[in-house]
Amino acid sequence: MSVPGTRAGTAPAPSPADAEGLVGVFVRLKLALLRNGLRQSAGRRAAYVSSVVFALLIAAGQLIALIALRGNAHASSVVVLLAGVLAVGWTVMPLFFPSGDETLDPSRLVMLPLRPRPLVSALLAASLVGIGPLFTLCLMTGSVAAVAYGAAGAVFAVVCAPLALVLCVALARMVATANTRLLTSRKGRDLAVLSGLVIAVGFQVVNFGAQRLGQAGGLSSLDPVADVVRWLPPASAIGAVDSASRGAYGQAAGQLLLSVAALLALLWLWQRSLAKLMTAPDGSTLAAAGTAREKTGKEGSRLSGLLPAGRTGPVMERGLRYIARDPKTKSAWVTALAVGLLVPLFNALQGNGSVYFACFAAGMLGIQMYNQFGQDTSAFWMVSLTISSTRDAYLELRARALTLLLITLPFTVVVTVLTAAVLGEWGALPSALGLSVGVLCGMLAVGAVTSALFPYSIPQDGAFKNVAPGQAGLAWISMFGGMLAAGMLCLPLAGMTIWLHVTDQQPWLWTVLPAGIVYGALLVWAGLRIAAPRTADRLPEILAAVSKG
Repeated sequence: MSVPGTRAGTAPAPSPADAEGLVGVFVRLKLALLRNGLRQSAGRRAAYVSSVVFALLIAAGQLIALIALRGNAHASSVVVLLAGVLAVGWTVMPLFFPSGDETLDPSRLVMLPLRPRPLVSALLAASLVGIGPLFTLCLMTGSVAAVAYGAAGAVFAVVCAPLALVLCVALARMVATANTRLLTSRKGRDLAVLSGLVIAVGFQVVNFGAQRLGQAGGLSSLDPVADVVRWLPPASAIGAVDSASRGAYGQAAGQLLLSVAALLALLWLWQRSLAKLMTAPDGSTLAAAGTAREKTGKEGSRLSGLLPAGRTGPVMERGLRYIARDPKTKSAWVTALAVGLLVPLFNALQGNGSVYFACFAAGMLGIQMYNQFGQDTSAFWMVSLTISSTRDAYLELRARALTLLLITLPFTVVVTVLTAAVLGEWGALPSALGLSVGVLCGMLAVGAVTSALFPYSIPQDGAFKNVAPGQAGLAWISMFGGMLAAGMLCLPLAGMTIWLHVTDQQPWLWTVLPAGIVYGALLVWAGLRIAAPRTADRLPEILAAVSKG
């Protein structure tokens, strides 16, 4: 493939007819990919139809709501910020959903005699086919309808709504092309696994922002931010419609030209990324592998020197490497850490929380002890070869529990202190910390037992599939039965805390902290003692259960 701007020997530039023909080919290719994907199974067709219906219903509701804003004094601020949010969504979407569209990987086209400039036009046209562009077009249409007045506003609306859509799509394509090497690597798969966390955290942020917005005086608090965002493409295209409707034609022309310039810049950057991707050799693999091996060796030696000797150290090191490298394990940990931090703090910031909400973080982190052998998958046979007695099983489980405590215990302390600081409830900090430690240790104790009694496989082929077919019942029993049992074990600590509050003995709340530490340590010891003989006796059954994924 030749690149525009090269010297002699390059192929002649394609004619407009060739470019138009390539656009038609890629649009048909996109439709064929969609059609063939739906033919794979009835379940996939049902899921796609359901998603289309759901997206269209939401789009219709948003369209009606935006049109209803027409005449509101702050409608322009709302629609401008909405355009900015949509642009951010289109920007990050390729990073977290790299496999959602096969045409997002231009490296598949490397061997074809295609030039970057017509390829950009063809890929852009193909990108406009789908649920996402249709949903975005509905929102952009509603946005311009909310602020368009008079002939000038209508003219700008007809131009700016599709321009904003094309800007969003071009932005997503440019980001996807520039990060193709990343998205097709292990780090890219890690990003895909973490997409659910991003969505969950995003909903929490939006919910918190909406509540704060209601407390800050309504939509008028959006005006200062909107005054800045309306000059940032693609929101500037929506701002141009509002400016033209108000008679500020010079401002409207400037915002429109800014959006057009941004689109041209994105297309140029996209073309350069395509040229580099399709002509430059990927010589980073061997060098990166060598660097990774060298780095792993250095880190391994440092880490091994910090961990206990004997069996405990290697088992803890293996567990820490699972957390750092395995996509499923990493996703579970990041989700637990993020949600465990956000829920107590967001409730505290909203003024309706309690320092005892920090126990939620301990519970989220304690779940990581459940199904400990499932993360080993079929490689558990190597672990089983090292377990020949109840003592070996006890040391294995104890090392896994220590690995979790190495991360979860400091994090639980941090969350509890931050929650107490936001609420100003320093007097309840010791009791909340003691109760959180007790909850965490109770989860670890029960998790060791359920790992031995109810192991299940974690498939490695799907980012959103965490239980092998036929083992959903085991997963439900392990998770919810274990959480219920852990809650029952923590009743003495909870009863002690409630009794001290009810009897107005707040000066003695500090006693819950040492009680929680001692009681939690006893729980973990008892749980490991109960789980060890069952693990040693059920090694073949555990191996068979975790090898089905």
